[in-house]
Amino acid sequence: MRRMFSGVLASVLALSASAALAQSKPPLKLGGILDMSGLYADITGAGSETAAKMAVEDFGGEVLGRKVEIVVADHLNKADVSASLARDMLDNQGVEMIFDVAASATALAAGEIAKARNKLIIFNGPATVALTNEACGPYTVHYTYDTYGQANVTGLAAVKSGLDTWFFLTADYAFGQALEKDTTNVVVKNGGKVLGSVRHPLNSSDFSSFLLQAQASKAKVIGLANAGGDTINAIKQAAEFGLMKSGQKASPLLVFITDIDSIGLEIAQNLLLSEGFYWDLNDETRAFSKRFTERRKRPPTTAQAGVYSSVLHYLKAVKAAGTTDAAAVIKVMKDTPINDMFAKNGRIRADGRMVHDMYLFEVKKPSESKGRWDYYKLVGTVSGNEAFQPLELSRCPLLKK
Repeated sequence: MRRMFSGVLASVLALSASAALAQSKPPLKLGGILDMSGLYADITGAGSETAAKMAVEDFGGEVLGRKVEIVVADHLNKADVSASLARDMLDNQGVEMIFDVAASATALAAGEIAKARNKLIIFNGPATVALTNEACGPYTVHYTYDTYGQANVTGLAAVKSGLDTWFFLTADYAFGQALEKDTTNVVVKNGGKVLGSVRHPLNSSDFSSFLLQAQASKAKVIGLANAGGDTINAIKQAAEFGLMKSGQKASPLLVFITDIDSIGLEIAQNLLLSEGFYWDLNDETRAFSKRFTERRKRPPTTAQAGVYSSVLHYLKAVKAAGTTDAAAVIKVMKDTPINDMFAKNGRIRADGRMVHDMYLFEVKKPSESKGRWDYYKLVGTVSGNEAFQPLELSRCPLLKK
């Protein structure tokens, strides 16, 4: 009995020592650089923070004996602020991976900081295709969508339906310029013409002069190479000017369900748009979105769904690799297919592009909607290999040509 008691006591002491050791390990910190207060706040913002925390909870809250923590900061849509936040997170706060970084200019800035420190950075909110081209890095992942994919799905569908003359309203920074360029290539390649374009400042409240130029062009399509509040304001003001009633069609090239909610079905009905996720797509998307809505009081955007998927994929890779070392973790991430509520058989290529199916939707008429957030009709599914830039066209310097 004495020997048995001694054995049990030794086991208890060993377990206690193991638990104490685990508690003594520093937390694994994942850092979100988000737009918490600006024109992209609904697209990413607090919803992206919630999605990341849901992924951590669903994973179990810890990995390799370390508690996982989510830390976030607001980049204020300023590239220099984004770079400073990335530097502070990686150098001073012990962050091992950065996620989201909504907006292209801010993403490019944070990406350079992460690259210089050999740290993983996963982009969910930004769209510029430069992130997997000139600005690619060995530990950079562009997860959710990009300007090439958006242009290829939405632009191609529009031209094929006879909407073959375009005029662009373009946000005057890296994202808008890339989206205009990529859509122009699709339009021209498929026999369409671009009749002109005008660039507007980020976060514009008055689009009247830009819309008058678009109206005067007589183009069938007004391509909106912008996002968030700019897209919402442009479409609302285009309706006020009577552009749609006169036969011109607004085509938002990067739009989210929160934008459609702000615009309203009366104005947004019949718009063609591309998304990588929709809450009501299937049973898995509905189940995840139900849990998200319980916390945020609205369904997730594509960017927020991408945050959940990518954080979960990262944590699984850390566990499989047995380390947080970026080189080991990115290898597992690239070797492991992604199968969850966001993507089926998704894969991360050598240039960092996560390839997955994209969807073409038409916005429902008010009479077709069963209620708030029931906004999309699925028109078609485009495979990732068709939607995203082919690897052989990538300008990523890491690739061996």
